[in-house]
Amino acid sequence: MKEKAEIIDDIARLAGGAAGTLNSIRQQIHNDVKARVEEVAMKMDLVPREDLDRVEALLEKAIADQNDLKQRIEKLEKK
Repeated sequence: MKEKAEIIDDIARLAGGAAGTLNSIRQQIHNDVKARVEEVAMKMDLVPREDLDRVEALLEKAIADQNDLKQRIEKLEKK
C-alpha cells in the first residue's frame, strides 16, 4: 500500500513538473512570436497606433481651421 502512495506521489510530482515545463515553453513561444512580429513591423516601417492617432487629430484640427478661415474669407469678400 505504501508503494502505491509513493508511486502516486511520484506521478503527481512528475505531472506538476511537466505542467511547469509546458507553461515555461508556452511563455517562451509567446515571447518569440511577439519579438518576431515586432521585428517584421519594424522592417515594414509601420507606425505605432499612438502616432497615427496624434497625426489624425492634427489633421482634423487643420481641416477645421481651414474651414473656419474659408468662411471668414467668404464673409470678408461679401463686404
